Amino acid sequence: MITFEQALIFDHDGFLLIEDLFSAEEITVLLAAVDEATRVKEHAFELKDTEGRASRLSLWSDIGEDVFGAVSASPRIVNAARALLREDVYHWHSKVMLKEPRQGGAWEWHQDYGYWYHDGALYPRLLSCMVALDSATRANGCLKVLVGSHLLGRLEHGRQGSQAGADPERIAAIEARLSVRYIEAPSGSALFFHCNLLHASEPNVSDHPRRAYICCYNAFSNIPVAGKGHGRPVPIPMVADDALLQKRDTAAARDRSQ
Repeated sequence: MITFEQALIFDHDGFLLIEDLFSAEEITVLLAAVDEATRVKEHAFELKDTEGRASRLSLWSDIGEDVFGAVSASPRIVNAARALLREDVYHWHSKVMLKEPRQGGAWEWHQDYGYWYHDGALYPRLLSCMVALDSATRANGCLKVLVGSHLLGRLEHGRQGSQAGADPERIAAIEARLSVRYIEAPSGSALFFHCNLLHASEPNVSDHPRRAYICCYNAFSNIPVAGKGHGRPVPIPMVADDALLQKRDTAAARDRSQ
């Protein structure tokens, strides 16, 4: 349940961190799926930063029936997204982000709406929820944000390495005015952030991976009028609160019976 105070924080800063949204047991299930799930392998690709270092990503637009779908359709996340955007939402896309130890690259400063705008979304009425599968630290390249930058409006984006990034000169001017905050977060935390919030991350220089699952949502009032869009604008079939563990137990029972 999002409180009035939490909604104000999101409105003012452009993001809201909620710790312990998922239990250690649930995170263990998700980490196993990152390593084993066919869906992650089939949709994997790399994006390089300006130094040529790569981070891996797996992205899909359907919710699906697996443990990842149980997160994307979780009432903990969907109801929070509705409360923060003040209206009903549909699933835009979800993705697994993988920053390998000692080699995972940086993500350049960008707004998600910097390129989602070109998918036909007229308004910046989208947000993302990043679930920390590993604890996120500065050493392993946690997300960093420019606090309040969602109020700037959409910036022009160009190519930064193989990524879409905001204009570096404009970023330098913004950094002189707004504070940078590193979002260090324990495993199981969830960061909700506005689609116009400028965010980036540095390379993973640690001996530990940084893996995250990110669910993105669009407001029903913002269905693309042109362009391809992402997920279908249909109501989200929300699952039971314990659906993630139920799916694990069902799969385990099926394996034992074979």
